[in-house]
Amino acid sequence: MAGRTHHYRVRVDWTGNTGAGTAGYRGYERAHDVSGAGKDHAIAGSSDPAFRGDAARWNPEELLVASLSACHQLWYLSLCAEAGVIVTAYHDDAAGEMIEEADGGGRFVSVTLNPQVTIAAGSDADVAHALHERAHHLCFIARSVAFPVRCAPVVTRG
Repeated sequence: MAGRTHHYRVRVDWTGNTGAGTAGYRGYERAHDVSGAGKDHAIAGSSDPAFRGDAARWNPEELLVASLSACHQLWYLSLCAEAGVIVTAYHDDAAGEMIEEADGGGRFVSVTLNPQVTIAAGSDADVAHALHERAHHLCFIARSVAFPVRCAPVVTRG
């Protein structure tokens, strides 16, 4: 498996032209659709409301946090299946922190994953807890970002 390369293609279509294009900063919407070949539906995106976006649509910052959370979850579930830990429920209230800088740019300074995992009565809670560290180490997205990604899991038996 070492050395394999994967390629990902998405399409982003701006849908926020209200008639005058970008003739003025306040005159256009930040609405866009994210789609890809073979996908059932597009993700409705915008900018953060702090940047004149639509709060009802996903913004890139939220999608980055969601990507980190989903990647961790997928690795974790796979590792649990391999280890004989039966997960019956999983949810994560992940949170990211971004700072805006004087020049108008910004950057993430951290993301914290807060997975709440329920395992079957016969499963080993210590193993279930330890697998979060392994999942974090393997997560493609967490390994690709230039800020700390923390994980504060809670494992309970159902």
